[in-house]
Amino acid sequence: MVDTETYTVEDPSGDTDTFDLPAGLVDVLSEQGESGATVVADVAVLSFVQRAHAIVHHAEGDAPADLREINERAEELFEERFGVSFAEATGHQH
Repeated sequence: MVDTETYTVEDPSGDTDTFDLPAGLVDVLSEQGESGATVVADVAVLSFVQRAHAIVHHAEGDAPADLREINERAEELFEERFGVSFAEATGHQH
C-alpha cells in the first residue's frame, strides 16, 4: 500500500484545511527543482480556473456579469502564473 502525504491550505481569514495525497504523486507532477507546495498550488490554480471557465462558458444560459468578471480575472491570474493563456494551455478557445 502506498503511503500518503498531508498538505495544508490556508485561506485569507486564517482558516485551514488538510488533505492527503498518495506519496510520490506530487513528485510525478513536478518539474526539476519545484517544491511540493508550488506543484500543489499550480494544480489548485488550474483546477479553479477550469471550474470557473466551465461555469461561465458551458453552463446553460448566460452567466451573471460578476461570474464572468471572476472568470476573466482567474484567467488573467493563470496567465500571470504560467506565462501562457488558459486557452493556449488547454487548447480550449472560448
